[in-house]
Amino acid sequence: MFDRRDLADDVAAVRADHAPDALVLDVAADFETIPPAAAEDLGLLADGLDPATYPSDWLPGDAPSALVTYASSDFTVGMPGDGTVTWARQTTPPTVLVKKRAEGTPSEFLDFLLAEAFVQLGTDAPEHFLPLFGAQYRELDHVVPLGPAEVYQIAAALYDAWLGLQTRQTFTAWEESHPRLFDAWADAGQRLEGRLSTLPRAVARGQTSFAEATEYACSAVKHGLDLPAPFAALDTQAFLEYGADYGVQWAEKTFEKLEEGSDRHE
Repeated sequence: MFDRRDLADDVAAVRADHAPDALVLDVAADFETIPPAAAEDLGLLADGLDPATYPSDWLPGDAPSALVTYASSDFTVGMPGDGTVTWARQTTPPTVLVKKRAEGTPSEFLDFLLAEAFVQLGTDAPEHFLPLFGAQYRELDHVVPLGPAEVYQIAAALYDAWLGLQTRQTFTAWEESHPRLFDAWADAGQRLEGRLSTLPRAVARGQTSFAEATEYACSAVKHGLDLPAPFAALDTQAFLEYGADYGVQWAEKTFEKLEEGSDRHE
């Protein structure tokens, strides 16, 4: 199920700077969440396992089943929306996991994703949005008038933006120290740029859901791109400092304005 992965020299250098003890493993399957029995095989490679458990009252009654399982005592590694490379602090040392789908990913971009994971580990941020929001996840669910899957998607996007605010300065600095990784980061940003300015119009026309637009905009934060309203309000020092509090307030104000706009057009 798991095999140790060799790293390119520049990626290994990033690991040495940010997460020197991290295990890096290829996974012989694609996954959103690794089955608990298979995840426990990580214990054969790691020094120890420390499954995360969170209070059930953090979750609304209609929370997605994957989130309920994650909060429970089940050893849960990987969650929907994690992407091709994910990482976990539930092992000692922490583990970076490369999904099987990575076989179709260009090597330069995959190396950036690995380097990004090491930088994220170096921030000491939680591995998922649930411990970031904590009990405020119920507040987010209350102020977002959408279904549980879309609330999950928005929470994951907000977490991604909050993490991106902490990491992009490091990526920018790679222009001199790790130019190959810098170019992959810059190229990924350029690929996002085209759709950013049209997001509000796409949402208004029903071509893109608000949750999808939030996910797209938040993924651009780590690239330092110019975001349209209302997403530009997430690229702020206040969001970095206040985290979940700010994210919930942003969601509440945003949906209030969307509702006002809808009322005016009726």
